[in-house]
Amino acid sequence: MIKKTLLILLLLFISNVFMTLAWYGHLKMKSFRFFSEMSLFFIIVISWSIAFFEYSFQIPANRIGFNENGGPFTLVQLKILQETISLSVFMIIAHVIFKTGDLRINHGIAFLFLILAVYFAFKP
Repeated sequence: MIKKTLLILLLLFISNVFMTLAWYGHLKMKSFRFFSEMSLFFIIVISWSIAFFEYSFQIPANRIGFNENGGPFTLVQLKILQETISLSVFMIIAHVIFKTGDLRINHGIAFLFLILAVYFAFKP
């Protein structure tokens, strides 16, 4: 069961990297002339193309992880995990790629509350 849990977490992590790039990557790419001259329609098409890969990892993670399919997680637990991973991945990408500035104490407190949300979602 630990192997399956690690697989699910890995799939969710990869999915959220693609999701973050699909949703926000175009904001960084506008600094390149080729992308800055593209119409919004083409930016949307590119984002949806990236999002395809997000779904390619997200859907298997949910199917494998859902307890009614033999997985270790309830639907609520899967969603809490996904959101926590999503925000964690976003914070890393925002800080490393977008250079959004220093992480502040309020970011740490917010992350602590995310961990508490996971704790309470998994508490029997």
